[in-house]
Amino acid sequence: MRLTAGTDSRLGATWDGRGTNFALFSANAHKVELCLFDAQGRRELERIELPERTEDVWHGYLNDVSPGQLYGYRVHGPYDPDRGHRFNAHKLLLDPYAKRLNGRLVWSEAHFAYRTGSPREDLSFDRRDNARGMPKVVVVDETVGSGRRETRPGVRWEDTIVYEAHVKGLTQLRDDVPPGLRGTFGGLACPTMIAHLKRLGVTTIELLPVQGFVDDRVLVEKKLVNYWGYNTISFFAPEARYAPDKDNPLDSFRTTVARLHDAGIEVLLDVVYNHTAEGNHLGPTLSFRGIDNASYYWLKPDNPRYYDDFTGCGNSMNLTHPRVLQMVMDSLRYWVEVCHVDGFRFDLATTLARGSNGFDRNSGFFTAIRQDPILAGVKLVAEPWDLGMGGYQVGAFPSQWSEWNDRYRSVMRRYWSGEGSLIGEVSRRMTGSSDMFNRDGRMPRASINHVTVHDGFTLADLFSYERKHNVANGEDNRDGSNDNHSINCGVEGPTDDPKLLGMRRQLRKNQLACLFLAQGVPLLLAGDEVGNSQAGNNNAYCQDNEIGWVGWDGTNTEDDMVEFVGLMTDIRRRFPQLRSRRWLDGRRADGSYGVLWLTPSAAEMTDQDWAFPDGRFLAYVLSPSEPGGSAIFIVLNSGVQEIEFHLPKLPEYQTWKELFDTTKNTVQVATLGCGNPMIAPPRSVLAFSGTTE
Repeated sequence: MRLTAGTDSRLGATWDGRGTNFALFSANAHKVELCLFDAQGRRELERIELPERTEDVWHGYLNDVSPGQLYGYRVHGPYDPDRGHRFNAHKLLLDPYAKRLNGRLVWSEAHFAYRTGSPREDLSFDRRDNARGMPKVVVVDETVGSGRRETRPGVRWEDTIVYEAHVKGLTQLRDDVPPGLRGTFGGLACPTMIAHLKRLGVTTIELLPVQGFVDDRVLVEKKLVNYWGYNTISFFAPEARYAPDKDNPLDSFRTTVARLHDAGIEVLLDVVYNHTAEGNHLGPTLSFRGIDNASYYWLKPDNPRYYDDFTGCGNSMNLTHPRVLQMVMDSLRYWVEVCHVDGFRFDLATTLARGSNGFDRNSGFFTAIRQDPILAGVKLVAEPWDLGMGGYQVGAFPSQWSEWNDRYRSVMRRYWSGEGSLIGEVSRRMTGSSDMFNRDGRMPRASINHVTVHDGFTLADLFSYERKHNVANGEDNRDGSNDNHSINCGVEGPTDDPKLLGMRRQLRKNQLACLFLAQGVPLLLAGDEVGNSQAGNNNAYCQDNEIGWVGWDGTNTEDDMVEFVGLMTDIRRRFPQLRSRRWLDGRRADGSYGVLWLTPSAAEMTDQDWAFPDGRFLAYVLSPSEPGGSAIFIVLNSGVQEIEFHLPKLPEYQTWKELFDTTKNTVQVATLGCGNPMIAPPRSVLAFSGTTE
C-alpha cells in the first residue's frame, strides 16, 4: 500500500530510508490534507488526506516520498473568528516542523483568510488559493551529517565575552572576505573574520535571528525588508538568504558552526519564540493561524477574535499549551543536537513564561528547560521583558539563566554623558548588580552587561547624535526609542572638528573600558570597535544596506579600537576578580575585603562621601580572588575637570603599576609608590595593579 497510517510519535516530515511519515498537530481541525508539489514548487501534483488522528496529531505514511519532495498542508475546520477559529483550506500552510523551505513568500491578497477590503474585515471569508506565492516545505534527510563528532569550545560562563552580530551585516562590507561569502554564513567563519574575533578576545558570537523569517508586507511595499529577522515563520529551518549555497542552508550553517568551534568560538542564536510573522487579527494566514489558531496563540478570553499582544508584534505564542511548548522544546533541541549551537538568547523572554496571571517563575517553559538533558549544558540568556502588563522582569529569571541588564546600559550612558550624582548606582553596576541578581544561588554572570546592542544607537552614534534620525524607515521618524541618554558633544552628526572627534573617541573608549572592567558578562556590539555608524538611525531593523551593515572604514584609523578592546579582554583574563563567581563584600571583620571604595585621598568612603553633591568620581580596589594574584585599582572620572587622587596605601602592596589610561594612546609602564598623588584627566578611566616590589 502506498498510504498507511504511520505514526504520531514524531511531528513533521520524517524520512526513514524507505518512505516519509507526515504528522501535524491540530486540536480543532476536521480534516488535514497533505499537498505534494513538483520540483519547482509551482504545480500542486496531488492532495492526500492524512488517514489517522491520534491525540490531536494527524498522521500518515507515504512509501514513495523521499528527500527533496516539496509539500504543504491544507487544514479544514471552522472559520469562526469570534470563537478563535480561522481555518481556511484555500490557504496552503507551512509545516511548523519544516527543516528547510524552498522559494520565498510573494505577497498578494490571497495570503489573507478573509476578504481584504471587506467592511466585515476578518469576519469575511476568502476563497482564493495562495499556493503560488507560498514557500514550500522540503522533505530532508536528517541523517546526513548528524552523526559527525563535534568538539564544543565549552567556555565557562565567567570567562564569556559576547560579540553580537548580524550574519549579513558583519561581512557584507569587508574587503578581506571573499565576494562569494560576504553576507553569508560562510563569511562568519572565513579566516580573516575569525582572526578579527580572536584579536578582540571575544569567546562567543551571538547571531541575530537565523531561523526562517519573512519580510513584512508593509516593508516590501516600501521597498524595505525585515533586515534583523525578528519575524519568524519557521523555527527549525535556517534562513536560506544567508547560505552561499541556497539549496543547502542547513549544511552551510553547520559548517560555519564547526569552523567557529575549531577556532574556540561559541555560537549563540537569538531566537524569537514569543510571536510569529502572522501578526494580528488582520494578518496573513501562513502556518500556525490556519493550523490551529486557538491553540498556538494567546487570545483575549472575553473576545477571542483578538489577540493578547504582549510583544508589540500583533500576536503572542501561548506556551502554556503543551503542544506549543513541545514545538519550542523540539526546536531548541534540534539546534543543539543537529546544528551544535552553544546556547540561545531569547527575545522578549517574559512572554515565554506567561500564564493566565502574568509572568510565572514556575512556568512550564522554565520547568521544561531545567529538566531537559540536551539543554542542561547550553547557555541561556533572557531579554527579560515584554510589552505586556508586568512585563519588566529583570532579575526574576531562574538561576540557570543570564539576563540582559538594561540597568547597566542606562546608568553608564547617563554617567558618561555627564550626568552627576550617579556614583552609587554606577558602583553597583560595575560590581555585578548584586542588588538585582544576588538571590537563589545566582552568580555575577547572571548580568549580561551592554551599552549598545542591535536595537538602538551604535557606540559611535551614542556620542554623535542627541536625536534619532530614522526617516529612512518610512515612518516619519516616529519609530525607535526617544530615551537614548546620548550626547553629540556639540555638533549633531558628522564633524571635522578635531577637538569634538577627540572627545567622542575618548567617551567611546571609556564605555569600552567600563564594559570589560565590570563584573558580569560583557556584550560588545559588532562594529563598535571600529567606530561603525548608522547615521543616527536607532532602529535599523529594515535597513539592509549601508545603514544597517557594519562599516569597516574606521579600520586602521583613529577610530580603530581593536587593539584597545584586545588589551581590555587581556586584562579581564589576567585579573580573575573581574570575572568572579562570587559576590563582593566590603571590609570584613578580619580586615580583609572584596572591594574597597575610596575617596580621592584614598580614604575608605563613608555615607557622606556617597552622597557627595553631583559626584562624578569613583575609585575602588578589587582584591585578588586567587592566591598569588594582584589587586586592581580602578578610577572613573566622568567630570569635565581633572581630579587629583592618591594611590591606595595597603599593607599587601608596595607599589602600583599602571595598566592603562584611556586618555593615552599607549600604556605607560611605570612603577608608582603607594600614596603617590596622581591626576585623573577629565572624562577618563584609569587602572593599576598592585605589586609587592
